[in-house]
Amino acid sequence: MEMPYVTVKMLEGRTEEQKKALVDKVTAAVSETVDAPKEKIVVFIEEMSKNHYAVGGKRLSDEN
Repeated sequence: MEMPYVTVKMLEGRTEEQKKALVDKVTAAVSETVDAPKEKIVVFIEEMSKNHYAVGGKRLSDEN
């Protein structure tokens, strides 16, 4: 069986506890959905700063 890879992109600022819970729940959801063993599931968390993320032509860091 191939290893499922999951990438989660989000703005920085979450606690370590929140990221641990996210990884746990994403892993469980993928395991249940595609019947993959949890030990084969890889989760990447990519955190972005607000100055690297824009909506509607405006960076989030520019909003006050």
